[in-house]
Amino acid sequence: MSPLGTRYASPAMQRLWGAARRIGLWRRLWIALAEAERELGLAIPAEAIAQMRATADDVDFAKAAEYEARIRHDVMAHVHAFGDAAPAARPFIHLGATSAFVTDNADLLVMRESLRLVETRLGAALRLLGDVAARHRALPTLAYTHLQPAQLTTVGKRVALWMQGFAADLEEIRHRASSLALLGCKGTTGTQASFLDLFGGDHDKVRRLDRLVAEKMGVPRVVPISGQTYPRKVDAQVLSALAGVAQSAAKFANDLRLLQHLGEVLEPFEADQVGSSAMAYKRNPMRAERIVSLARFAMHLPSDTEETAAQQWFERTLDDSANRRLVLPEAFLAVDAILVLVADVARGLEVREAVIGRHVARELPFMATERCLMLGVKAGGDRQALHEVVRHHSLAVAKAVAEQDAPNDLLERLAADPAFRGVAVAAMARTLTAAEFVGRAPEQVDEFLRDVVEPLVRGVPEAPPAEVTV
Repeated sequence: MSPLGTRYASPAMQRLWGAARRIGLWRRLWIALAEAERELGLAIPAEAIAQMRATADDVDFAKAAEYEARIRHDVMAHVHAFGDAAPAARPFIHLGATSAFVTDNADLLVMRESLRLVETRLGAALRLLGDVAARHRALPTLAYTHLQPAQLTTVGKRVALWMQGFAADLEEIRHRASSLALLGCKGTTGTQASFLDLFGGDHDKVRRLDRLVAEKMGVPRVVPISGQTYPRKVDAQVLSALAGVAQSAAKFANDLRLLQHLGEVLEPFEADQVGSSAMAYKRNPMRAERIVSLARFAMHLPSDTEETAAQQWFERTLDDSANRRLVLPEAFLAVDAILVLVADVARGLEVREAVIGRHVARELPFMATERCLMLGVKAGGDRQALHEVVRHHSLAVAKAVAEQDAPNDLLERLAADPAFRGVAVAAMARTLTAAEFVGRAPEQVDEFLRDVVEPLVRGVPEAPPAEVTV
């Protein structure tokens, strides 16, 4: 058993990729095909359809396994098992179809449903992170460029940056779900020759059959042209969208790991949770690390589907079959597990305002140096000469703060320097507040939540419950 099935992914996603769901869809596809063929004039008895409908959910997997062990073909094994359950339908099950009719159409249906589930998980993550962003929209915090303290931002703005990735992912996932088309009824090489024979050369009926089966399965579109299978490029496009989710989650989780190291923002930690088996005092960012670990796996899967798409010879080869049975479910299960963790972490994020405040206070005088320069130039100073004075004092103060844990007295030093004589540096230092240096960050958060996130998540259903294994 894959750990994604036993430890990480939610029951909802596991059900979508389980054998019961897959074979249930095969049977519904066979029913839809028989119903459509009957409606278009083939002599399929009503009793055959009735028996198929009545036994659709009564799959005898043991009997199907016996058939497959003997005939070495999984689709035909289930054709025989379905025929045993619905004997009146035996002569008509799978009529005109090839294996790809059930396998490919079912895979597309499961991917469509799975993308919708991913959409709900992204919606949950955005709502929860949005709450954090709104709550801390104006809380000043150190921003970092090159992992070095830079001008201030706010905690809410940083959360909004994480959300921006997930918002883009939600749009892409939604696009992929809505654009998925069924393979339909295309036959052994995609020419629909078998169906044309069944309907006596009536092209219109074959076209209608294709659309009718898709409509019965709840999908408005079929691929317009194909070989025996739907284009494997579709798989690559879908997994690329899933990998995008993993990228956003890894960015969020890696930033959180760094923030937890700084003691500023921490992932949730239960009262009885153990951080380390050896070091009892530790509070490790285990969930964030797991997100990164799973994301690394998910981000590497698209290359597999890209190679499969590139290696399909002519109208069909079978070297994709075993590969897709591994890659497609694993990608969805991994991303589902990632988003369950993201929501869990976002729900319980701990923001330590006092720690953030201390870190800001230690660096704030550096942030004010550009203002000092402007005031100095307005008072008649030379910008380049003043810049050198600021640089000299800044480096000395930074060394003292780092090596001696000394207070940051940069503004006091500048105020005492002859180069800044007549400049109100000392007065500025007395009234200096962090909020002066966050720019439009609070307003950017408000606008982003109102104009981007709220319209995007409006109408996204609540995600089904899922427990996190810590």
